[in-house]
Amino acid sequence: VSERNRRRRLLARRLKLSPKVTDEGQTSCCNPLMGNRGRLAPHPALRGYLPPKGEGLGEGDVEESMKNEQMALLFSEATPYIQKYHGKTLVIKYGGNAMVNDELKLAVMNDLVTLTLLGVRVVLVHGGGPAINDMLKKVGKESRFVNGLRYTDAETMGIVQQVLAGQVNKDLVALLKGRGVGLCGMDGHMIMCRRKTDADLGFVGEIERVNTTLIDHLLADSFIPVIATVGMDKNGVPYNINADTAAAEIAIALHAEKLVSMTDIVGLLRDKNDESTLIPEVELSEIEGYKAEGVIAGGMLPKIEGMADAIRQGVHEAVIIDGRMPHSILLEMFSDRGAGTMFYRRGNR
Repeated sequence: VSERNRRRRLLARRLKLSPKVTDEGQTSCCNPLMGNRGRLAPHPALRGYLPPKGEGLGEGDVEESMKNEQMALLFSEATPYIQKYHGKTLVIKYGGNAMVNDELKLAVMNDLVTLTLLGVRVVLVHGGGPAINDMLKKVGKESRFVNGLRYTDAETMGIVQQVLAGQVNKDLVALLKGRGVGLCGMDGHMIMCRRKTDADLGFVGEIERVNTTLIDHLLADSFIPVIATVGMDKNGVPYNINADTAAAEIAIALHAEKLVSMTDIVGLLRDKNDESTLIPEVELSEIEGYKAEGVIAGGMLPKIEGMADAIRQGVHEAVIIDGRMPHSILLEMFSDRGAGTMFYRRGNR
């Protein structure tokens, strides 16, 4: 039985022991970190037990007691993980349609601030595909992709630089409560690249080197570097860099503990149209087989190839999680539940 599945079952058992009780003595079997999502039903232990209001133990007292029990369980569960990740570097790739919902985006940024306050060194690497698509549509230009990578001619490159390093980057920084510092790969020669030559993609870059000097200084002062993935070559020509690839290379250069990809899917699926076919764990040797079967294809190719490279070069953990799910990053980091699809190398566990 995998450790990941064991963690999920353990959390499910714990949650059943501490349901949320309402003023009517009802309960919703829900994850306390996720909010009420279950159907209200009478709590078996309280049927016929709660006294009338004002007599003896009130509903509010029971509810408060249950909340305290839930909180104690959560802190008890989170403590070893807080100790594990304290002082460690976490690189998060944030992108896709998970960035479109403003309310959810704010919640994600608040969670990143929480991680920082708990001593985790957070680096945020972001894409911005939907925003780029919107801008291209406004100027009457069609988006085109080759093997999951955006074809980027000179006009598109100008739009990519404007949208990613400008609007998208600063919108994220504004939500980080003074802890975010916006950068792009051109700053401080952070991401040096050359034109990608294995396919005709225009101004799409292949990373040659990552300079972490700026990132290191910001992390040392407890800031969150927010990095737009526009790199440049030795002549100062800008290139569009796939955000998944950039996040993996940055994680490698920083010797990160963990690489997390927050996107708009639950993880790697055997059937992309059926979320119940989630594959919770993938050992690196299985990746080629999934490619041959077509399970890993399109936009998943650069994402998973980047994660595999990161693990081979020393990053301990890599996982794809659903950025549309509230607090998914906290659940992944600090609970027994786990989330999405974890990639690992046999012998590293």
